[in-house]
Amino acid sequence: MSTELTIGKTGLEEVFDNVSDSDISELEDVIRNFASRMQIYRAGIKEIRTKLEILDEEFQTKYSYNPIHSIESRLKSPQSILKKVKSKSLPVTMESVAANITDVAGIRVICNYIDDIYRVADLLTSQSDVTLVRVRDYIKNPKPSGYKSLHLIVEIPIFLSTGAYPIPVEIQIRTIAMDFWASLEHKLKYKTDNDVSPDLRKRLKICADEISKLTTKCRTFTRPFKSATA
Repeated sequence: MSTELTIGKTGLEEVFDNVSDSDISELEDVIRNFASRMQIYRAGIKEIRTKLEILDEEFQTKYSYNPIHSIESRLKSPQSILKKVKSKSLPVTMESVAANITDVAGIRVICNYIDDIYRVADLLTSQSDVTLVRVRDYIKNPKPSGYKSLHLIVEIPIFLSTGAYPIPVEIQIRTIAMDFWASLEHKLKYKTDNDVSPDLRKRLKICADEISKLTTKCRTFTRPFKSATA
């Protein structure tokens, strides 16, 4: 069976050629399993978001300071997930998605300063029910474009009536300045169809470096307590 699932006006729809009755039945099973699994991913986002909010509230109570400026979350669209599955030449099944795609559930944490990033990451991953799967530190090792952010993949158990399910959640933690730069780069790529000129890339890199310097300078004047990572 050769099928592709995509998003239509009414939700998840089948797009296929010469599909037999048995193939239609199989597609219906895939769609039902997909919808059920997405509910679990949404629960994973809620669990991690709640933990982050509690940590932020604790710092406000103890230090009158919030290390987290804002929290954003997103659930990867079925269309994006299936496109990624297809690009990896994987089977179009929820088992395949669960085993190979770790960024279905995503959270972006915007912090005030760089040391807040590592503090929040350490406190979150030290919790007994949070398992750290992978770390990619684009702050200490920025991408050639100048992109900076701390990326974590963690697993959190979701308890349903049928038992516990470990769900991966991708967490991106960055400063306000880093997020501003990343948003600017993304919009420029979108408007130019991903064809950014070498001169513009050079200017973006210089901008990223200057933003990083400014963030560091501001922190020395506003630090409410000693950095846990110093």
